[in-house]
Amino acid sequence: MNEKHKNAARAVALMDLTTLNDTDTTQTIEQLVASIQPLLGTPAAVCVYSEFVDDAKVLLAHKGLNHVKVATVTNFPSGDGVLSDVINETLVAIERGADEIDLVLPYKALAAGDDAKALEYVTASKAVCPEHVKLKVIIESGELKTHALIKQATEIAIAGGADFVKTSTGKVAMNATLDATKVMLETIKASNKVVGFKAAGGVKTVSEAGDYLHLANDVMGADYLNPQTFRFGASSLLSQVYTVLNET
Repeated sequence: MNEKHKNAARAVALMDLTTLNDTDTTQTIEQLVASIQPLLGTPAAVCVYSEFVDDAKVLLAHKGLNHVKVATVTNFPSGDGVLSDVINETLVAIERGADEIDLVLPYKALAAGDDAKALEYVTASKAVCPEHVKLKVIIESGELKTHALIKQATEIAIAGGADFVKTSTGKVAMNATLDATKVMLETIKASNKVVGFKAAGGVKTVSEAGDYLHLANDVMGADYLNPQTFRFGASSLLSQVYTVLNET
């Protein structure tokens, strides 16, 4: 297996196959799940809006893919929600069967100097997640812009109990970058805690995925590259990966 095939096989196993569009319907979720080709590899999770969590669960079960997690988003995409609403969103999503909650940090408040608010949202969200539900905190690194703010946001997510720290919503001008990823991974490493990382938005080719895999390997070591600690959030990457894996 050459390097390209190896990266493709890794990428599919680490993928949160995602659709988060305002036009999503049950049919959209059906198409998303139908795009999974188990013989070529299955994603770690599918990520959908909360109202489609139960649809995703049923569709995955019908395909014999009960092991694939279902993730959803809260405080999405602006990060401006009232905390009580965000907690309610979280509880409803868990009731619907969500295995993972991707919370948008109040990143605008953090950028304005309100680090206490950012920490409160993470801590409160983590507090209502049962042990089996993972909390992934989206810091929106492209909007924070500076290394110092990206580092601070990552530290806050970790301090609040995040299981993963995620780059982006995929809904802003600049999403995942290798530069921000390096800051985030180094901050996670310095914490001496087992915290995962998720690159989301803009990772569209096997070559791009390979760059993130290499960086994570360099900073965190090969063992980090497993679904418990490393994910890609992607919508179009799966078809690219399958194309590579189908090549002889």
